[in-house]
Amino acid sequence: MTRIVIISMAVLFFSCTMKEQRGDSKTDFYTSSLFHDVQLKAIFPDSKTFADCTPKRDLTEIVADYDKMQGTPDFDLNEFVHLNFDLPVRPKSNYATDTTLSMEEHLTRLWPVLTRKADEVEPRSSLIPLPYDYVVPGGRFSEIYYWDSYFTILGLKSQKRYDLIQNMVKNFAHLIETIGFIPNGNRNYYLTRSQPPFFSLIVNELQDYDSLASSNYLEAMLKEYQFWMRGVDSVKQPGDAAQHVVMLSDGTIMNRYYDQGESPRPEAYKEDYALAQKHPGAEKRIYKDLRSAAESGWDFSSRWFRDGKSLETIHTTDIVPVDLNCLLAHLEKMIARGYAIRGNKNAGDPYLQRANARRRALLTFCWDTNANIFMDYDFKENKRTGIKSLAAVYPLFFEMVQLDIAEKISSSLQKEFLKEGGLVTTVADTDQQWDAPNGWAPLQWMAYRGLKNYHQDNLANDIRHRWLRQNERVYEATGKMMEKYNVMDTTLIAGGGEYPNQDGFGWTNGVALAFRNEVAFSLEKRGGH
Repeated sequence: MTRIVIISMAVLFFSCTMKEQRGDSKTDFYTSSLFHDVQLKAIFPDSKTFADCTPKRDLTEIVADYDKMQGTPDFDLNEFVHLNFDLPVRPKSNYATDTTLSMEEHLTRLWPVLTRKADEVEPRSSLIPLPYDYVVPGGRFSEIYYWDSYFTILGLKSQKRYDLIQNMVKNFAHLIETIGFIPNGNRNYYLTRSQPPFFSLIVNELQDYDSLASSNYLEAMLKEYQFWMRGVDSVKQPGDAAQHVVMLSDGTIMNRYYDQGESPRPEAYKEDYALAQKHPGAEKRIYKDLRSAAESGWDFSSRWFRDGKSLETIHTTDIVPVDLNCLLAHLEKMIARGYAIRGNKNAGDPYLQRANARRRALLTFCWDTNANIFMDYDFKENKRTGIKSLAAVYPLFFEMVQLDIAEKISSSLQKEFLKEGGLVTTVADTDQQWDAPNGWAPLQWMAYRGLKNYHQDNLANDIRHRWLRQNERVYEATGKMMEKYNVMDTTLIAGGGEYPNQDGFGWTNGVALAFRNEVAFSLEKRGGH
């Protein structure tokens, strides 16, 4: 208990220590002149590097010294930074693949490489310490990430690593308890936003090992739900929006992605700043929409662009996303299940009603009968966005539609999304990483399981086969598992985005192992065992 209290206090301390005193006013370090100058002058090629640096002394003193010294002759910003900050350590970044191993053997050996021990409190670090061991994605992502972890857990589950799964669930419950929600990742610069709410699915995966998991983590699920529904009492009329909550024209309450911040993301500072400077007077709106797209995990994609092409037209906070509302419907159902296990079904009934209302709203506002696919809904314009994306598979994954709609989505996936290496994320090529020609492991899995739910086995198995084959190709050529893959030209490595393609890689490893497990299960069934 003592350790948890210390860590909880440290989280508060981290939040406060980034508010530094300059003169008579407090200023967030991430909007200080020092942080601004280091990022814009590209002392580090990747903006995330400086955000992850640890000050060697009190930040107030460092910032004050910078303000005094920056205009003096022979001042060297690079030298100043290295004198005052320790660079982030990317543990075991020099790990070398044993190329004699199969891909599956390699993935099994990667778990210790990607596992971080329970954190010690480092008061000046941006890292929010976690009380239990956890698995990180890899590469530049040396902390835990929220929705990544669900797909990583699928791989851990296929190898019966319930020890790590339990630890990760406990860590997420701890974040909810101490912070009030699960941030994007366990860094203090992520405290303005969450990520797609997969906690209820993670709890669901644990139920095979702990049948009472939905009851044991009921309070955590309720508290996360309160975070996403904050502001609902102030939404009175159709078109009203408050924080994550939106009221549609028929009075249904739905949700959107919404980051609290209105400044450049510290981990992508120079990129955000450069974009916003093109639109004087609209900087705060652009920052909020960029941050809110980051909360979606799809940063960035044509899903969030008003013209479907350009990042400059981003308007994330105007959009009711298909995936988010499917996830929250699942959370509502899991809360109801937790209450039922405790013998209090009546307390859970309102949550089931809300889940059903979401399902009806998705069919009313997001289903496009001409395109035969679900699309996000622009509640400001009162129309669907027109962007075709793999968010459309979420209603299949959660079994929220009838068979005829599932068959139509299956046909659309086959005709428009299926490529040589798996499913492309959207049908648009915008140079953004969550668009064509890239494919991502979590969406291959969501599509696969969703199609299986409706007995669309041929397409599901084909997706699984193509994706695993592409994983194998790249592994054999490079000895690495990638964050994302080019599924249209399988001779090329995926591109786009704000940073180079990362290797590691948590969710790719998890989905590959889960797919391998599915293949083994299919072969076993065919063999009559």
